[in-house]
Formats: sequence, C-alpha cells, structure tokens
Amino acid sequence: MPTYEYVCKDCNYTFDLFQTMTEEPITVCPECSGTVKRKIGAGAGPIFKGSGFYQTDYKKPSTDDKTKTSKTTESKPESSSQ
Repeated sequence: MPTYEYVCKDCNYTFDLFQTMTEEPITVCPECSGTVKRKIGAGAGPIFKGSGFYQTDYKKPSTDDKTKTSKTTESKPESSSQ
C-alpha cells in the first residue's frame, strides 16, 4: 500500500497515512479537525540491499559484456635473448 503525505491547511500539521490507491483522500485533520490536503509525493525510490549500494549490482550483464569477457587475448611469443 502506498504512503500518502497530508498537511493541514489550518494548523500546518503534517502526517503520513497508509491508504490503498482506490481509497478517497481524507479531508479532516486528526489534530485540529481542520481541512487537510494530500501532498504530491516523489514516489518510491530504489531499494538498497546488502553492503554495496550500487544500482549496477542488480543488473544482469548484457550480451556485449559476455562476449567481451569470453574473448581471449593472443599472447605474443616470448623472445629469448641469449
């Protein structure tokens, strides 16, 4: 369920509320019974898990990356100096 942020127009009380997306926004402030307005949120951000916080940690390697790593480099024969 999404979290919505509300602010009271009368007392400026700010609070968060878990609601379903289909539920109507509330209109009464729980502190002063004034009118409230639902603020527009930024939405959900990335989820950081584990010890490293890089978004590339969870990406699958592309097919180009696989072909680059599977190619072997030719080694030059060592010249013997005597």
